[in-house]
Amino acid sequence: MNAARINELDLIVAEMTSNLFKYSDDGELLVGVFPNGGSPYIELISIDNGPGMINPARMMQDGMSTSNTLGHGLGSMKRLSDTFELYSQIGWGTIALSRVFSEPENLKIKTDVIMRPIVVSKPGEKVSGDGFVYKKTDKYIKMMLADGLGHGPEANYAVNEAATAFKVFPDYSPTETIRFIHTAIKKTRGAVVNVLGYDLASRTWASAGVGNIAARMFGPVNFKNHMSYNGIVGHNIPGTMNDQQYSADEFNQVMLCSDGIKTRIDMARYPLMYKYDLTVLAAAIYKDHARRNDDMSVVIAKVK
Repeated sequence: MNAARINELDLIVAEMTSNLFKYSDDGELLVGVFPNGGSPYIELISIDNGPGMINPARMMQDGMSTSNTLGHGLGSMKRLSDTFELYSQIGWGTIALSRVFSEPENLKIKTDVIMRPIVVSKPGEKVSGDGFVYKKTDKYIKMMLADGLGHGPEANYAVNEAATAFKVFPDYSPTETIRFIHTAIKKTRGAVVNVLGYDLASRTWASAGVGNIAARMFGPVNFKNHMSYNGIVGHNIPGTMNDQQYSADEFNQVMLCSDGIKTRIDMARYPLMYKYDLTVLAAAIYKDHARRNDDMSVVIAKVK
């Protein structure tokens, strides 16, 4: 990033941390760097359990303040960000999302499936034993959420080895992908894995999982929990496994969570969330359901 963009990023971080200090309880700031197919960006997610706002859109106007300041904070964050969204509920708290691209003028990434991951290591660890990776071809998009056994460097190593195997495996089938990864990571402590594919021509999802990665399919009117097989990839997996198929016309959205996230998730707690970036939903689920005693990850994917 050039110096001007870094200065703008600095101002956004200053505003976010200032707001967390003034208004929030249990506030935290998540920071991620995404390669984005050659147009990299930094993502900042401010999360708090503070009093919340009645009218977030109005609070983004310059001059609006509840604490006798100039009231330029949220408005300036919005101006300086290439993407900025604010989600808030009274008594629940606030999530602010900012993305800053290194070259915003080259921002022309088009995709059939939007994927938004949040992967956070266990508090106190420097690396995460959870990992998310994806692969795109002209026929399909395939993604994997994996959770190495335990946490820390050994779990991180298992997940990175799984990601390497995932990237080189040439075929589409999630089940066969897991079989290939199983062989490749036998010298690690192993991992639980869900592989999810989306076939562009047939508009269908295919999913296979081993272990306790939760996968939930959502549609406009209903949802369905995907059942994983028992086992540990790298140690023991079932001899017979099959891909489970789901039509994207019925289920246009998928959520994957590692066991660092409690799975009793009630989507009705997040009114009007469909208007927001998927990262805001992932952040809300992390905010309300993170266990904090393990690595934590939420991935949400949606067909456009």
